[in-house]
Amino acid sequence: MQTVVRAELPGMPEHEIEPLLDRVEHWLGDLERGLALVYRDPGPVRDRVLRLVARHYGDRPARLRRRDSRRLLEPDWFQRPDAIGYATYADRFAGDLAGVASRVDYLAELGVTYLHLMPLLQPRPAPNDGGYAVADYRSVRHDLGTVADLAALADALHDAGIALALDLVLNHVAREHAWAQAARDGDPRYRAYFHVFGDRTTPDAYEQTLPEVFPTFAPGSFTWDDDLAGWVWTTFNTWQWDLDWRNPDVLCEFVDIVGYLANLGVDCLRLDAVAFLWKRLGTDCQNQPEVHALTQVLRAAAHMIAPSLVFKAEAIVAPSQVVAYLGQGEHAGRVSDLAYDNSLMVQIWSALATRDARLLVQQRSRMPRKPVTTSWATYLRCHDDIGWAVEDVDAGALGWSGAAHRAFLADFYAGLTPGSWARGAHFQSNPATGDKRTSGTAASLAGLEDGLRREDPEAVDTALGRLFLAHAVVMGLGGLPLLYMGDELGLLNDHAFATDPAHSDDNRWMHRPRMPWDVAAERHDPAGVPGRVYAGIRRLTRVRSGLESLHAAVDAEVLATPNPAVFAALRVHPAGTLLQMYNVSEHWQPVSWHEVARHGLQRPYDVLNEAAVEPEHGTVVLPPYAAWWLVDHT
Repeated sequence: MQTVVRAELPGMPEHEIEPLLDRVEHWLGDLERGLALVYRDPGPVRDRVLRLVARHYGDRPARLRRRDSRRLLEPDWFQRPDAIGYATYADRFAGDLAGVASRVDYLAELGVTYLHLMPLLQPRPAPNDGGYAVADYRSVRHDLGTVADLAALADALHDAGIALALDLVLNHVAREHAWAQAARDGDPRYRAYFHVFGDRTTPDAYEQTLPEVFPTFAPGSFTWDDDLAGWVWTTFNTWQWDLDWRNPDVLCEFVDIVGYLANLGVDCLRLDAVAFLWKRLGTDCQNQPEVHALTQVLRAAAHMIAPSLVFKAEAIVAPSQVVAYLGQGEHAGRVSDLAYDNSLMVQIWSALATRDARLLVQQRSRMPRKPVTTSWATYLRCHDDIGWAVEDVDAGALGWSGAAHRAFLADFYAGLTPGSWARGAHFQSNPATGDKRTSGTAASLAGLEDGLRREDPEAVDTALGRLFLAHAVVMGLGGLPLLYMGDELGLLNDHAFATDPAHSDDNRWMHRPRMPWDVAAERHDPAGVPGRVYAGIRRLTRVRSGLESLHAAVDAEVLATPNPAVFAALRVHPAGTLLQMYNVSEHWQPVSWHEVARHGLQRPYDVLNEAAVEPEHGTVVLPPYAAWWLVDHT
């Protein structure tokens, strides 16, 4: 292997080559094992990957090599309690990349250590699925700036202690991408980058078991293309062509792209639509074993080039399946470093709507353990809609109907259920399956929009209580908590999206507002709603950073309490035990003192509210929407 690597680095001093050789030796096993699970003749593919690794290592700027060295001393940087994420679109946040750089101080003040900028690589012209139809992985959207601006932003973020995360769309490219254009021009090499069929026989066989991702926008999973004279696989939209990862050329293209982005200063790549990479007849073509092998290969190559780079899997699948994206069995700890904990979001909103935490406890108790070197990315909402992924087995354990509860949640958060305080909207309702998803900002879903419009101070206070509790659960269960832009200020739905022709047919843009910097300027006003929300979020990030028990290497144990309105979680760490108790209702809720004392807390102290907790007649009573983080105050 040394010969292959050295051949790509002529003239490089030996002391500079040695770190790469050490990393190749360390990660080679992961690379080779992953390739052997996918390709019949993995040897030549391995050598191609190593040549790409060496080239990108040779091009890596000195400042980023120094960053690699520091990250090797702190490989748990994304697991630590002071790690806080923030997700936004660059243009919605600050206009362009230079504008984002000018707002780094705002992020640092909030406690952010990880910034995910939503798709900013050059997409096809609209419609482009919010930027996820990439036409060029090596250029930035023209309205946002240049590649040089992106590298400068990475440097500014690094100086402030903030890592940069970008999306890497793996499953598909835009029809306008150079690979797709070459395929349409008749180049057989690039035609083999895609799944193309001359007639409907094979597509129809696949369609028997394929779900529809966007049943309203893009029904079906195949599209006829006149230039190809064939049916091309299009899981998401007709102009997003699925790549054929059986072709090792596709893998090598992405190793090359990973190295390029890493050398711009990117610290995390969000692997978009990673669950869909491998197609197998008779399945839903998601979560196939080869997906994990391919991700292992990409990660091994990335760590050879840039040890400071981590992967985050965007796999919105069942809880029983998502842990595989962090690694199980032979892939344990070798796939992605982070994965979205999508089910937590769903269960928090479910508990608030029902005032019942039992489904949350049931679902969390079935979560498989993850590798200790990895972390969940936890969140209350994201840029996307909320799919009500309540598994039938969990609902059934409570005597509930899974289908009925999913329908209830969709209607409740669309504001259609009597007594609902939520003001969201249905997204992509599917009459054939009954599936209804939900759009809306966290504040509007929690009732703040309703309270403010009715000018009801009590309703506003109650909504703020729900918001604080929900964010406390996200930040308290461990992992890397992610804030979506504007949630720190309690931003409401942007109903003006419907007047924008580019967005009017996609109501997810109601929860992707532009950052109102005049509102952000009011964040320190304790009397205003933005100031109250900001103070609550900042208190959470500040307290969280001082609790070693929230390190992501430790898993939280969920606890069933006799009171269904009270959710409890326990984190046992050598630095101290942390007991969390949450009241998911608007009523005072009693809990037996035994539920606190049995975990060894002799003098429980709530670090969030800076108050001792003491029993009265053997009972403690949680106020409406209380969030308690209890430590032993010795």
